[in-house]
Amino acid sequence: MSNAMSIAACAMAGVKQMQSLTLPWPSKDLSPNARVHWTRRSKAVKQARGYAEVMARRAGWGGLSLPAEGRLDLWISFYPPTRCLPDDDNMLARFKPYRDGIADALGIDDRRFVSHPLIEDEVRHAGQVVITITGITQQASNGGPRLHANPAF
Repeated sequence: MSNAMSIAACAMAGVKQMQSLTLPWPSKDLSPNARVHWTRRSKAVKQARGYAEVMARRAGWGGLSLPAEGRLDLWISFYPPTRCLPDDDNMLARFKPYRDGIADALGIDDRRFVSHPLIEDEVRHAGQVVITITGITQQASNGGPRLHANPAF
């Protein structure tokens, strides 16, 4: 199921959704498989985190009023620059500085995000990452599992 269908299912279910944010393909220096000097990786992390924060603020995500509690569904569509499809766990690791920057812009801890990665078959020049945040999920008051509308089912 494509991310667009998942987002549409959320909208039909009455789950609130934010405008999508498009970021460039994450640097290969952020990959756990990259064998780069720690200073080079640190520079790439700092640059990606700062860029994501600035772009999230430009998209209007910085001034949002979010509930103090609850989880946010983070829908991440990876559009690779070539037909060679990466694995999703590597892409999530490369995406981590972007996730931190988005959380910085929203003024929340990134642990509130529930990530839903999807590696798309569509190739986009230079690669892109499209992020959409949907509805709040709450921890059950009895300490039970989180309950949330999963648009994929």
